[in-house]
Amino acid sequence: MNTTDSRKAPEKILPDTTGASGQRLREILSVLKKHHITKGLTPQKLREILEDLGPTYVKLGQIMSMRSDMLPEKYCRELTRLRTDVKPLPFDTIIKIVSDELHQPISQVFEQIEQTPLGSASIAQVHPAILKDGRRVVLKVQRPAIHEIMADDIRLMRKAVGLLKLTIGTGDLIDFNVIIDELWKTSQEEMDFIQEAKNCDLFYENQKDIAYATCPQVIHELTTPRLLVMSYIEGIQIDHVDELTALGYDMTEIGQKTAASYCKQILEDGFFHADPHPGNLWVSGGQVAWLDLGMTGHLSENNKQLIKRAVMAILQNDIYEVKNVLLAMGETKDRVNHARLYTDIDDIVSKFMTMDFGTMHLGELIERLLDMVKDHHISITPDITMLGRSMITIEGTLSACAPDVNLLQILSSYMSSMIFNDLNFKKELRHKARLIYTSVDKSLTIPALLSDLLKVTKNGQTKLNIEFTDANDLYRSFHKAVNRLALGIIAAALFIGSALLSSVQSMPLLWGIPWIGAIGFIISLILVLWIILDILLGRKK
Repeated sequence: MNTTDSRKAPEKILPDTTGASGQRLREILSVLKKHHITKGLTPQKLREILEDLGPTYVKLGQIMSMRSDMLPEKYCRELTRLRTDVKPLPFDTIIKIVSDELHQPISQVFEQIEQTPLGSASIAQVHPAILKDGRRVVLKVQRPAIHEIMADDIRLMRKAVGLLKLTIGTGDLIDFNVIIDELWKTSQEEMDFIQEAKNCDLFYENQKDIAYATCPQVIHELTTPRLLVMSYIEGIQIDHVDELTALGYDMTEIGQKTAASYCKQILEDGFFHADPHPGNLWVSGGQVAWLDLGMTGHLSENNKQLIKRAVMAILQNDIYEVKNVLLAMGETKDRVNHARLYTDIDDIVSKFMTMDFGTMHLGELIERLLDMVKDHHISITPDITMLGRSMITIEGTLSACAPDVNLLQILSSYMSSMIFNDLNFKKELRHKARLIYTSVDKSLTIPALLSDLLKVTKNGQTKLNIEFTDANDLYRSFHKAVNRLALGIIAAALFIGSALLSSVQSMPLLWGIPWIGAIGFIISLILVLWIILDILLGRKK
């Protein structure tokens, strides 16, 4: 057993949470004061605050970075830079947790556990080890009392929702309660290593027939809710290009295989890696190894079909289909201005269609579309937004290791091969024949319907309903303009009246003029300032 002293002073990473809410609240307030929260919040300041607040808030930032539908894109991009590494737990603490989880001395199970961790994150710490039978494994060990600490922080977060809205200035645009609920749900899933073991099993099963893709296999007899034991995959991080090239790897081929594996996950499996940054993708023996399956996404059959429709619509520059898919993916919170929605989609998609196919960036397109649906108050389901952020991440990973590989190109090629493989000529022929028959049958009824319409029109019973989609907005703008005009007239009248009263000498004076005139000037000034402030705030909106 490797228990050599690391010569690092033990550090208390996690405080005792018993009766610690008051102390924790003081720590939070101290961090907020340090970053001058009262002066407003910027994306960079938010990231730094979350890093200083600790593991729970780092995890909150990671969840928030995936919600482009709820958070402004500039915040999402900044939060993806959150440092996930934290100071490691003392090795003695790791040994105790492993022993407690296995209910036996670790010397009976492990030949060796490396003292230096492979990584130390907000929820768990990872150490390489060797089993008694000689197999190399990795241990993912959950931090002690992390569940209680995060639960306590979540309670404090709920109390701070109003402050978050005020400092970011989002009003009701961002529902932080929904984000906090998702944070707690996701964190509880990540803290249950049995669930992550199931994710590994499902991912491995989906990829087992793909020669170029793999993931760690779980050692189930040694896995508990707080300890995950997996096979060790020795390899090189995918963005270490010089090292991989020196070993003879073709980085373009590696990038193509990674993209193809990802396309299979979203188009066939409906189960995808939600955080495919370079640290979670390694090259091992010619295979792309997908690591850390704590954060994964699931797509229903309906959503898989919607993704396929969206990609085909974008490639065909079919803005009507893109619009229909976006509405099908989300839920409208307000009346949709379809004309403006068509125009906005056309502006975005047309810009990308003018690019060379190899230079089109899917991540940028997704960001633009997600920003647009926020503007139209369309709420996209969490699994789709998670997929969107995952696509942006994988595209960034590909650009770091294989810049020549285009994710959209691989995606369209993969879809074309799927369509060809699934094509059933007899079935398609029967379907087309049925459509022709239905169309002919409906066309025969057109003369009768036209005759009825003419009769109704002749009798004066025709009604024409026209809906002006912008009428409400136009009415509100007109109403506001009239109110400003009325206030302006009142202010002018007060000013003129006060000026006339200034010549009256029989009244008591205030600041050298009759008191009633002074009051009139003050009220007039207040009204003018009110109108100016209203105009300036209206421009910001």
